[in-house]
Amino acid sequence: MARKAMVCLVTAALGASIAVMSSTPSSAGTSPERYIFNNVRIGGTGFVSGIVFSQARKGLAYSRTDVGGMYRWDGAAESWTPLLDWVDWDHWGHMGVASVAASPSQANKVWAAVGMYTNGVDPNNGAVLRSNDRGETWQATVLPFHLGGNMNGRGMGERLAVDPDNDRILYLGAPGGNGLWRSTDGGVTWGQVSGFPHSGDDPQTPGGTEDPGLVWVTFDKSTGRTGGTTKTIYVGVADKDHPAYRSSDGGATWAPLAGAPTGYYPHKGVLDPVDHLLYITTADSIGPFGGGKGDVWKYDTVTGAWTQISPVPSSSGDNYFGYSGLTVDRRHPSTIMVGTQVSWWPDGIIWRSTDSGATWSRIWDWDAWPNRKLRYQIDATATPWVTLGEQPNPPILVPKVGQVISSMEIDPFDSDHMLYNGGPGIAGTKNLTTWDTGGIITITPEVDGLEEGAVQGLIKPPGGPLLSAMGDVSGFRHDDLNAAPKTVFTSPVFTTSRSIDYAERSPKVIVRAGDFNDSDRPGDSHAAFSTDGGVTWFQGVEPSGVNAGGSIAAASDGGRFVWAPGDSGRQVVYSVGFGTSWSTSTGVPANAIVASDRVNPMKFYAFSNGTFYVSTDGGASFAASTAGGLPASNWNLRFKAVPGHEGDIWLAGGASWTSYGLWHSTDSGATFTKVSSVGQADNIGFGKPAPGRAYPALYTAAQVGGRRGVYRSDDAGRRWVRINDDRHQYGGVPEVLTGDPDRYGRVYLSGYGRGIFYGDPSGTRPPR
Repeated sequence: MARKAMVCLVTAALGASIAVMSSTPSSAGTSPERYIFNNVRIGGTGFVSGIVFSQARKGLAYSRTDVGGMYRWDGAAESWTPLLDWVDWDHWGHMGVASVAASPSQANKVWAAVGMYTNGVDPNNGAVLRSNDRGETWQATVLPFHLGGNMNGRGMGERLAVDPDNDRILYLGAPGGNGLWRSTDGGVTWGQVSGFPHSGDDPQTPGGTEDPGLVWVTFDKSTGRTGGTTKTIYVGVADKDHPAYRSSDGGATWAPLAGAPTGYYPHKGVLDPVDHLLYITTADSIGPFGGGKGDVWKYDTVTGAWTQISPVPSSSGDNYFGYSGLTVDRRHPSTIMVGTQVSWWPDGIIWRSTDSGATWSRIWDWDAWPNRKLRYQIDATATPWVTLGEQPNPPILVPKVGQVISSMEIDPFDSDHMLYNGGPGIAGTKNLTTWDTGGIITITPEVDGLEEGAVQGLIKPPGGPLLSAMGDVSGFRHDDLNAAPKTVFTSPVFTTSRSIDYAERSPKVIVRAGDFNDSDRPGDSHAAFSTDGGVTWFQGVEPSGVNAGGSIAAASDGGRFVWAPGDSGRQVVYSVGFGTSWSTSTGVPANAIVASDRVNPMKFYAFSNGTFYVSTDGGASFAASTAGGLPASNWNLRFKAVPGHEGDIWLAGGASWTSYGLWHSTDSGATFTKVSSVGQADNIGFGKPAPGRAYPALYTAAQVGGRRGVYRSDDAGRRWVRINDDRHQYGGVPEVLTGDPDRYGRVYLSGYGRGIFYGDPSGTRPPR
């Protein structure tokens, strides 16, 4: 039996830039301060797992992401609006969106199935959110199981679907053996469909929690009537032996779909009710990043005949990708398109058919080696960094079409318009039908307002630009916060940058560390250096066997560096100069977190599993502090030294089952004092002092007076004022946070998968 539904009202952000006022004072009795928050403009960067067009209103669509929430497309403005920025600390998993459904008849109605993980990492059950105003406000119904917006298989779907004849009826395919669920009151309450014959457990991967389960639900509109119930419904299951089921009586009874193709996972199921054809794309992996074989099938819903229509069948040696993305042109139903599940080299492939899959043309063909004949051109003027720092090297061209094409949708109101999850984010074209007459389609990144990125580090050197360490896209230098950077960090490009630091007294000296596999790029280093503020980069050498960036720190004068690579058991090392050689540090455990004193160039600090360490000889040796009461592990632990104050350190982090809060030391970590007014602190940062004060402004993401938020203190932590509000919580977990040393009041922070934000007190000048 389903758990009794819990319903709560929450309010979404109204746009990317909005003045907000907190309604709750801090524990110290000061009034909250009015702030304006904006995204630092990048555009994309993360994995968009689904795109859904409204069939009720032109120019309206929604996109879902694995960790960065959900967005609404405004066709007139050609921009995306984030819809889940209200998500708080306690419900951070709601930023993972497992599926989206839009009412086919009422444009204002939209639903989202949310939840980040099914493997125990997300402590909360999944939920179905429902909105009657296109995502401006939401109500939530908690489900009795988890959902996995960031689990393997997240590009499959859509698992949430609305009956096209009655939007009070919805179905949700659950993961992890939880079966099929139905709502008959518009998503307010849900119950399991007891007659559905498959739980969703995949016998190829026993264990349940990792199984995608029931991955798509498709209605045959031709079998319904307005206000009634659509009679024929199809459900796809992530089971290679039993991939599809059908009901012909409005969901009362179900049976396996006779003759359904086996051997591969059914990624997408899209039905053309005009020609009575169900199309299915399949791959040998649930994805989104694995796999190497698959097929495309069509099922005649009248005759029951199956036909393999793969552009390149799985039996061919030229099939190394499988299929996932799938769309039907609603204005011309015999026109369909499919995309590769994953094609790393030389690029992804999109196929188009105007005869229901009898014949296909592809977006690029091989020409005389190493050239390719293209049916497209890419205009990345607005987001030039999407080249990812690469230069064309035929047959590899940049920017790329996109190597994991799991979602692609032709606009139901405009056959020339298509969106798909190409490149980092979303790409689109407005002259799609030119393809059919031998012309060249123009693809552009459609990422205005779409800021889904995993930020690993932020620094703002005095007098310099904002620099970021990013997941998936290396990192950026922002000379203008309102313009996308020209390039990512190169020399090398890290698959994920883990740490970034600058020399306090020589702030153009920058160091960063990141991840990639040595076997992919022999000779590259996992640490990189810049002496011009991050404009150009160079590498030194490194200890053998490093694959993970870990934690890295620069001495205050830029003459030394201490590095704790992230590989398990990797010892801390130090370098005199720019990584021309590294020596092992003594007295400090492997995989510690490291940082530098911002005044004394010979002093470095480290933390490991409850113990603080200090080095006074440039990282050559460390000594353990006797300070007690600190968090017991490195998990969720961050500490920083204060500019201009030798030995002044702030430490934030911990967990609710151990020490958790904010600590301060003024004697290089020999002793720490816990800040009693601050609980459950997750980060700390410093900015320009308030007028008339000498000590930097402090910024923290923490609980003050029992209330989670982002807070500022102008008096060294004695009093705190909340500077965000309940509409701007971004998942409640700023992975990184820092102030601006040149501009009082400005704070930079990351949302949970929502890229980089900057906030300024209301009434200040427009930022640059």
